[in-house]
Amino acid sequence: MLMRTDPFRELDRLVERVSGTVAHPVGMPMDAWREGDTFFVEMDMPGVNPESIDLGVERNVLTVRAERKPTYGEGTDTVITERPAGTFSRQLFLGDSLDTEHIEASYEAGVLKLRIPVAEQAKPRKIAISGGSDRKELGG
Repeated sequence: MLMRTDPFRELDRLVERVSGTVAHPVGMPMDAWREGDTFFVEMDMPGVNPESIDLGVERNVLTVRAERKPTYGEGTDTVITERPAGTFSRQLFLGDSLDTEHIEASYEAGVLKLRIPVAEQAKPRKIAISGGSDRKELGG
């Protein structure tokens, strides 16, 4: 199971609903879903150089870091700056049922795509039942 905790996100959503504005720009909006034995995560990262993306897993916490640099240079007189720049970080808390050793990642068209399989030990399985002739008689 993929778990995501962001204690301030619900507060931000409430502020957005009440004020009609975004409380702060989100650096990496994300979608996550499960198909069969695999979880998929997609994060929007337009304008990010793929070499600046850093992924790491420690104790079932997946950390994504990326840097987006402005396309204009220093000493430029900017008129409007709405696109966030800088270093962005996001953590996903992965349940014990996911196989963190086999996470696959790709980046194309400004979207980081993660494929996280369910661990073998967490998949449902059939248990064989012995019976009939395998039983030993007790007593005498």
